[in-house]
Amino acid sequence: MTNEQNIPRPTIDQEAVLTHLRAARRRPTPVAIWTAVADIPVLLAEIERLSRLLSRTRWDFADLLAAARAALDADQDGEADPLTYLRDAVAEHQAWTPPDDGELAE
Repeated sequence: MTNEQNIPRPTIDQEAVLTHLRAARRRPTPVAIWTAVADIPVLLAEIERLSRLLSRTRWDFADLLAAARAALDADQDGEADPLTYLRDAVAEHQAWTPPDDGELAE
């Protein structure tokens, strides 16, 4: 039940990066090597972006797991509305929104 529209997509052209790398390995001319080297800042930016997404995903998961555990404990303790913990956690959860062009350029 995944909404494809909300899945973060890579911001780099992986095929182009691989093509540059293969060309530099096959025929290491200065132009081919510099073209492959020029991909490094783009790759580093993508690693940083993915690292931030992973960190946020881990925090979101931890928050939702804590709420689920609290709801289970509340149910076991006989609270009147144990799902309150989950409702609150879900209400605070913000949907992922794709970055604008300015954020991609950072």
